[in-house]
Parts: sequence; C-alpha cells; structure tokens
Amino acid sequence: MSDDQVDVLVVGGGITGAAVLHEAARRGARALLVERGDYASGTSAWSSKLIHGGARYLSAGQWRLTLESVREREALLRERPALVAPQPFVLPIRHGDWAHAFAARVAMLVCDVMAGHMRSRRVGAAEARQLEPLLADLASGSAISYRDGVVDDARLVLTLLREAREQGARTCNYTDATLTESDGRVTGATLVDHATGTSRTVRATVTVHAAGAWAGAAPGAPALRPLRGSHLVFAARDLPLRSGLVWLHPRDRRPVFAHVWLGAVIVGTTDVEHADVNAPAVMSLAERDYLMEALHAAFPSRGLTPERAIASFAGLRAIVVPPGARDAPPSRMARDMALWQRPGFVGTTGGKLTTHRVTARAVLREVSALGVSLADAPAAPPAPVTDRFTAVLGDAGASWVRAQPPGERVPLLDTPYTMAELAWSLHHEQVMHLDDLLLRRTRLGLLAPHGGAALLDALERPCGDALGWDASRFRAEAERYRAHWRRMHDPLACGGGR
Repeated sequence: MSDDQVDVLVVGGGITGAAVLHEAARRGARALLVERGDYASGTSAWSSKLIHGGARYLSAGQWRLTLESVREREALLRERPALVAPQPFVLPIRHGDWAHAFAARVAMLVCDVMAGHMRSRRVGAAEARQLEPLLADLASGSAISYRDGVVDDARLVLTLLREAREQGARTCNYTDATLTESDGRVTGATLVDHATGTSRTVRATVTVHAAGAWAGAAPGAPALRPLRGSHLVFAARDLPLRSGLVWLHPRDRRPVFAHVWLGAVIVGTTDVEHADVNAPAVMSLAERDYLMEALHAAFPSRGLTPERAIASFAGLRAIVVPPGARDAPPSRMARDMALWQRPGFVGTTGGKLTTHRVTARAVLREVSALGVSLADAPAAPPAPVTDRFTAVLGDAGASWVRAQPPGERVPLLDTPYTMAELAWSLHHEQVMHLDDLLLRRTRLGLLAPHGGAALLDALERPCGDALGWDASRFRAEAERYRAHWRRMHDPLACGGGR
C-alpha cells in the first residue's frame, strides 16, 4: 500500500472505526486507520462489557435496534466464542411487583422470538436461589432467567484491527488527523505522529470519521449529548456470583447489574450528564455512592464497602440528540446510530458495541456510493476460534506464547494473563505506554489490586527488550501509569468528588 494514497481512511480507533476498517479490508479496499490516543482508549475499553439483546430499548419503541442487537448478539456468540461468552442472568421480582414482572417477561419473550429460540423463563424463588445463591439477600418472590453475552471490549477492538492488518490494512495509534479539503471535497488528512512529531499527508478516496462521543468536531456532525456510565469492579471472593444479576435501584428504580467478567465482578451502571466531552470520564463520588447503595440493598450480608472494590472505570456514550429531546432523562435517550455524508467524507457516531458490524456495513454502503470499489463480503464467516490465545493474539502470537518457558506462562496476580502474553504485546501490539499494556492489551489494571502495581518492577526488563526503554524512561513510565490509575480508576479517589 502506498503511504500517501488509500481508498478508505478511518479516523477513530474505537469499536466503530475498527469494525469499518475490518469490513473494508475484507472487501479488498486499501485502508488505513488512525487514532489520536491508544486503540479503544476513548470509550470502547470502558463499556459495561456486555453484548446484549437490548430488551430495554423496547420500552422506547426501538424495535429495529432491539432486533439488530439480538441478532448480532447471537452471531457474535457463535462466531467469536473465545471473545464473546454466554452470560446467564437472573432478574429477581419482588413480591407484589407484578407490573415490573409483566413488562420484563414480555420484553424477554419478544427478544427470544427475535433470536429464534426460547431461552428466558419465569422461575420460582427456590429455583432462582439455585441459579444464584446470593439472591437470598434480595428475598425475591420469583425471578426471570435469561442469557446475554459478556466480552472483553478492548480486546474485541484489538482483534478486529489485527485481522484487518492481516488482510493488508494499516493502523497507527497516537496519531492526530486534520482533514484536508479541495474544492469542497474532503481529500484525506494530515497526520502527525505524537512520538516523533513528524507529519505527512494521506490522500483518501473516502475519509470515515468514527470518533464516537468526540464526533461533534467533525464537519456536519449531529448534536450530541455525552452521557457517562460508571462501574465498580470487585473480586469474586467479595461478590461470588454464579450468574449475572439485574435488579432495580431502591432510589429511582433504574435497572442496575452485577456480572462476572474475567474472574472478577463488574457492577454498574450510571447514566449521567458529562458536560465537557474533552474532560476525562471518571466516576464521581455521587456515582460511587449510587452504586454502593444498590449493592447494599441487594447484598446486605456481604458488607461491601468502596475500600473492597478493586477498581472503577467510566466511559462516555455518544447519544445523538433528536429535535426537542435535549432535556429528556438520560436513561430514556435513544441509542441510535447516525450517519452523514459530504463529498469524500462519511461521518458516524452513536452506535453500540453489540451492533458494531451493522454500523460498519452501513458505513461501507455510503463509502461505496462515494466511489470506492468494494468486493462482495465473504458469504460465510470464518470457522469459530475457541482458543483464547489464538483468538486474541492470532496464530503467530499463540504459538509464540505456548513456546515460552513454563515460568513465563504462570497467571499473574490471580488474573488470566501471563508474562509471555505481556511480552508478545510489547513486541507486536504497538504499545507506547504502560497503560496501553495494563489497561487495554490486558486488563490487569482493572483486575489486580492497585492497578497491578506489584507487577511493575517485573516489567522493566521486558519493556527494555521490546521498546528500548532505559531505567530512567521506565521509572518515568511507571510513575505516569500509577498517577493515571489513581486519577482514572482508583475507587477511593472518584474524580475528586465531582
């Protein structure tokens, strides 16, 4: 591929940009993706980690979005079993709360019909407690059992990017992009590499802007309302769930959840205004208290406190604001995707993690209409990969990791990750900083106490070997990581009480 001429230039390295690049590459386009930070760092590493059917969208009349979500959930569970795993859920129904029970049951039945199989069912109190023993604390009269999916969101992004590169695409992180125009047509972008400061201009037949909550800066973008969703992470020993749970918050009866993820438990989520999209998305003290109130109501015997949380994280949702809806309650805002075009340019925002492929296909239809010749998509998906190492690192990475000495393949700090896996990422996955490695290539920073600080000394030599960092550079990077984790993920700091 020429360094200065491509068919499709994608600006934005989250789930939507990665999906667009993936689809463009598999259809034969010369494609390049650039991301101003690290891949998935904007929002796509900070979702609720769920691939879900969107039953809650039915109450807002979003039947199409629910149907797309259900069908994509089922496809991802089939096609990416090492990345997207089935997650059973139990939704307890309190005695006398028949309206809630009826609405929930109808929504689940509709989703089952859309999926083509019946997986949800009403269960009595005794069976509900068999499915999830911690339900004893909720004293529920009965429950609804159903199934959704759970995902490592950042790894899904990185996997799409790796597979796109294997098809000939190129990707650059830590690269700013400024659109270029000629005679009213977007012609590509000028790119500036953060590490070197060097710049170059890339010409593109079509430029796709996929910056999520930050899409408002793109020409012609719709009005956006950034909403923040925050979460707490607990060790499984503190909240030993067998199934995921969804229950109603005692204060406002919003649904909240707790589910198993990579051996830990995620509790979420909030839905609050985030006025400045360029301000870091950090859980506020009020959000932490809100989630702790929900936990105390659901699990009074567990004695959970913020001090027992391993980490916190927050992400921004890109909510497209329809006319007259600026002041609607955040939890009632639609999650629709938006597309807009001008000569040489396609913009998109507002999509969901679950429906990233739907968004990518819609974008590629516009790209084709603007003059990029695309081959037909392969008729059948590739065979599912069930091995985790192969799914996330590819064949070469999985083979290399398995060939390392046994001591390098021991799980670190009660997480799924090994030093061999970290070493592969350092050598081959465009790591620029320690938070790239510990918060996105792996999720050690969310799963290990204090962000995995106990592991930092052991990383000095691998970082030196792979990245050429000397002792001084490593110390600076380690301190940078500690400060970043305290500011963004320490459940006791919580944004300075914002």
